[in-house]
Amino acid sequence: MCLSIPSKVVEIDENNYATVDTMGVRRQVTLDLISEPVNVGDYVLIHVGFAMNKISKEEAELSIAAYNEIAEAMREGEISEDEGNSNYV
Repeated sequence: MCLSIPSKVVEIDENNYATVDTMGVRRQVTLDLISEPVNVGDYVLIHVGFAMNKISKEEAELSIAAYNEIAEAMREGEISEDEGNSNYV
């Protein structure tokens, strides 16, 4: 299963490519698969270089908070790295 972390659009060029920030990591993705307008400041979900969906700021913030909680629990040993593995028994 693939889980997409919300990415904030920080720049859009003339070729419909966006620079997005995903929890501090910047990358370029194409906006060609999204039918609605996307603007700087919007949040998108990406998969293999394509923005697939635009989501609300509220949804993005809730999702990022959940990822941060999971990461913190892993750092503190409350959740093992193996628990997220589909082969974990």
